[in-house]
Amino acid sequence: MELAYIPSPSRGVLYLGPIPLRGYAFCIIIGVFVAVWLGNKRWVARGGRPGTVADIAVWAVPFGLVGGRLYHVITDYELYFSPGRDWVDAFKVWEGGLGIWGAIALGALGAWIGARRRGVAMPAYADAVAPGIAFAQAIGRWGNWFNQELYGHETHLPWALHITSSEGGRVPGYYHPTFLYESLWCVGVGFLVIWADRRFKLGHGRAFALYVAAYCTGRAWIEYMRVDDAHHILGVRLNVWTAVVVFLLAVTYLVLSARRRPGREAVVEPGAPDDPDTGDAQADAADGETEAEAKDTKADAAKADKAEKAEPEPVSEPEAESGPEAEAGIKDTADSGKKG
Repeated sequence: MELAYIPSPSRGVLYLGPIPLRGYAFCIIIGVFVAVWLGNKRWVARGGRPGTVADIAVWAVPFGLVGGRLYHVITDYELYFSPGRDWVDAFKVWEGGLGIWGAIALGALGAWIGARRRGVAMPAYADAVAPGIAFAQAIGRWGNWFNQELYGHETHLPWALHITSSEGGRVPGYYHPTFLYESLWCVGVGFLVIWADRRFKLGHGRAFALYVAAYCTGRAWIEYMRVDDAHHILGVRLNVWTAVVVFLLAVTYLVLSARRRPGREAVVEPGAPDDPDTGDAQADAADGETEAEAKDTKADAAKADKAEKAEPEPVSEPEAESGPEAEAGIKDTADSGKKG
């Protein structure tokens, strides 16, 4: 008898009248809100405008959900298109089944579209939202707990997960809670990215690349522990190969980006307070004169100067002379009078 274990919920959905409230969906929604909230704080701290992260997320989140579902359906197609299966189940996202690889790939496409519409550089945006995505994954993994899925090999550890459902080929028992391992790993990745970004001033997409590399490292060993059905290549689960390939790409980007574009972007969003062009415009406005007003002032000064030159100079009356020269003049006049 197990003295300590992690219990599974008796059911993953509650009904508010005819409306189903699914634990899996709530975990995804909460994770999205956390990612947008933290991403907005980081974006504003980098000099961007409030609300830009949410505006771009309107594009990124739907694309990410579609991408995550597509990856899951494609890599586990037999669950939906094999004999005896209903292909309509492929659209039932609330029952679980979102591949993070597809979610990040297609979500990045949606974010690129949104960033382009806002005139924002995609690498800077990716750096801002990177730790928030990691925390969103950590929260989203608890949706697997509600669905009693994604557990590992059988174990008798005190933190074993007690599976009680027998649906979908499950065997009730005590297993490694791989969903919990990945959730804790994602929390660590999020804090790692925040620390590294502050310590090394990561820019040009390197904070996002660090998040990807760190996540892939943990996902590879956690994937080995899972016992759910998966495709294998050379005896290794498909997601392990995916993690290895994506890890190598992320590390390569980190190295090349640091060499070619060291440092961090000075301006992340045109027209934001930290944009030099915006600062110059605000300084000109603070001087109290617009360019047109300055021209008017110069014109008025020129007119006043011209009018001043046009006025005639006053004629001054001759002043009476004094002194020795004046006395000599009077004497000469008197002498000439005597002679005449």
